[in-house]
Parts: sequence; structure tokens; C-alpha cells
Amino acid sequence: MTQEATQAVSRVVPGAGGLPPAVQALAQADFSGVAQLFVNAGFTVALPAPGMLQVVKPGEARASVAVSVGVHGDETGPIEVLAHLLDALSRDASKLAVDLLVCVGNVDAIRAGKRFIDADLNRMFRPVRGSLAQAAESARADEMIVATKAFFAAAGPVRWHLDLHTAIRPSVYPTFAIVPDLVADDAKAQLIDWLGQAAIGAIIMNPQSAGTYSYYSAEHFGAAASTVELGRVGTLGQNDLSLFDDVSRALDGLLRGLPGQPVKAQPHVFKVAQEIIKHSDEFRMAFDRSTQNFTSLPQHAVIASDGDHVYTVQHAEELVVFPNPDVRVGLRAGLMVVRTS
Repeated sequence: MTQEATQAVSRVVPGAGGLPPAVQALAQADFSGVAQLFVNAGFTVALPAPGMLQVVKPGEARASVAVSVGVHGDETGPIEVLAHLLDALSRDASKLAVDLLVCVGNVDAIRAGKRFIDADLNRMFRPVRGSLAQAAESARADEMIVATKAFFAAAGPVRWHLDLHTAIRPSVYPTFAIVPDLVADDAKAQLIDWLGQAAIGAIIMNPQSAGTYSYYSAEHFGAAASTVELGRVGTLGQNDLSLFDDVSRALDGLLRGLPGQPVKAQPHVFKVAQEIIKHSDEFRMAFDRSTQNFTSLPQHAVIASDGDHVYTVQHAEELVVFPNPDVRVGLRAGLMVVRTS
């Protein structure tokens, strides 16, 4: 993080409910304060949908960067990180070096302190939603799609989308990212380099969509996109922000167009070996809820059963990521990955 950003974070004072004003505003999808500061600095600013802020500099060739948080309402650490960064940057608005789209995803769930209202918003970015079509999150996904499409429609060739999350379970790699395999090679290399600067420990190259926001941006708008997992879920206002220092610094540098920082350690790279899909209410996983992301399983080990079908490890070793037997029927209940580098 720049010195200006660090000083701005240190100046925040609690507002109503004990939250710093910047955090409270972002969590409530209130961009009025930062929007005016960017307007004053000569940017064109729009609020294309509730919880979305667009800041562009017309007539200049700039990278276009979308940053989203709160797609799951209980993943609060990235909300706090982005709130402080955006507050600091708006007070030094001329330093914004990219066209920027900020999206606070599931605003209603954030207010309710829940993961979602009716269904997982990060499974809604798909052409056919089936039983999910009537969920409150379906309408919210439509708003996000329209605003994101409009943002990238006017963008140049350099397009990024960083969708910041935290995980439900503990993980062998406390921070990790999922990158769509279809991202163009040059853009993918730049994204992986940035993830290394952000001290992301592992990267999963994903060959197909599970209806996530980041995959949608990559597939439909050509963005170098990633779902970035930054530790564990937490209560808004009670996160240890020191755990986010590396990603804060890297994100601040990206938005300000600063030279990249040295990579502390190259992330380990994995590819998806198989998706575990829940096909019925008989679905059962072979391990308990204490199982960490990236837990290793040997060849032929049982992963899950679903009626007569049994999922087993096909390679000499596979690691389980996002195991969740509680998803709706028809959705992904986990990934099995193998390390490639």
C-alpha cells in the first residue's frame, strides 16, 4: 500500500455501529462520498446499478479494471480492504491510473450478515438458471451483468476483473486463486505475475465455468479474471487487516499504475482433475467439515457418493478444494485438482 493509503487507513474513526466510515459506506453500497471526489478530479463517474461505481477518464487509453467484493455477504475482509483503498485513492484521485468498476455484490446479504438471501449469487452467471431463476440473487446477477458488459464494451484491450472472496473452510494455502483457462496467454501471464506479487499461494487453472462472476467476465468480455480467496470468512469490522497487507499493496499498485513489486514466492499452480457435482439429495462426502481446502487424497480414495455413483480419485494424488455437500442439487460440490508446477 502507498504511504498515502496507509495514512488514510490510520485516520479512519469508527462510525455508527463501530465501523470506520469508509467501511460502513462501502458495505451499504453508498458511493456518494468517493464519487464526488473523483468527479472533482475530472473523471466521468456513473452509478450504473446499486452497489456499482464506474470511474473513467474519457479520451485516454487506459487499462480497465473491475474489482468486486461481497458476492457472498459473509466474506467481509475484502470489503474492508477495498473500502480503505478506495477511500484513500479518492482523496488522491488524480493518481487513479485505470478505468475502474467497483462492484459490491450481494448488498442485501451483507446487510443481513448472511452468505446469501435465497441462493448463491456466484452460481448465477450462467445462461440457464433452472430452479435458481426465481431467487433474489438472480435479479442481482442480471444487474451486475448489464453494468459489467457496459463497462467492458468501451474498454481497450487491457481488461482485468479481480473478484475478491474469503473461504468457508481453512486451507493448506491460506490464499489462493481460480483463473479461467480460457484467458489469453499473455494476459494470463500478467495476471499470474500480479497474483504472485499479492502473495497468493496457489492458483487453480479452471477449464469450465460453475456460473461464477469472474469466469463470466473472462468468457464474455475477454477479461483477465480471477476469483481470489483471501483467508477465512469473518465479521465485518473484526477482520485482522494485517493479513491482507500483500494483496492491499498489490491492488493499490495496480490501480495507481505503479511498478510491480518483487514476487515473494511463485504460486503453486494446479489444474482441475474433476468436478464433483451433486446430482441428488443422497449425495454424501467421504470426509467431515474439518477437511481443509487442498487436502491430499491418494488414488482410488472415495471422494463422495451420490446414490449408485461413487466419485473416486483418478490420479496418483488429487487435492480437494471447496468441498460443500450442502449445495443445491445440480451444482458443484467440490473440485479435485492436481499440481502442475
